[in-house]
Amino acid sequence: MQLKPALHAACLAYLQQRIDAAQSAMLAAQESANSETKSSAGDKYETGRAMAHEERNRNAVQLREALNLKAELERINPEAACDTVRPGALVATSMGQFYLSISAGKMVVEGTEYFAVSPAAPVAAALSGKRVGEEAAFNGKKVLVKAIL
Repeated sequence: MQLKPALHAACLAYLQQRIDAAQSAMLAAQESANSETKSSAGDKYETGRAMAHEERNRNAVQLREALNLKAELERINPEAACDTVRPGALVATSMGQFYLSISAGKMVVEGTEYFAVSPAAPVAAALSGKRVGEEAAFNGKKVLVKAIL
C-alpha cells in the first residue's frame, strides 16, 4: 500500500472510532434519561434526566465535530502529488514527518512514526507553501523541508 493512502486510511479509521464512540455515548445517555423513573423525590428524577440530557448534548457536539473533520478529510485526495507544503501533503522535515490533513496526532504506518496535523496547526502554518530544501521558523527553531509527497 502506498504511504499517503495508508496515512489517509489511518486518519479515516481514527475518525470512525470517534464517530462510533460519540454515537454509542449518545445512545447510552438517551437510554439513561428514558429509564429514569419518577419517584417521590421528584427533584432527583428531574436532575437525573437533565444530567443525561447534558451528556447526550456533549456527545452530539463531539459527533458533529468528528463528522465535520471526516468531510474535511474526504476533500483531500491522497493520490495527488504535492510539490509544496499544503493540505494533503506528506512532509518530511528535520523535526519529523507530517501529514497535513486532520489533527489526529501520532500515527505509526509501516513501522514509521508520522504526525497527522491540521493545516491550521502552528507547525503546518509555518511550513505552508514551502518547497523541498526551504526552511521555516517554528518555535524559534529552523525546520528544513527534506521531502514532500
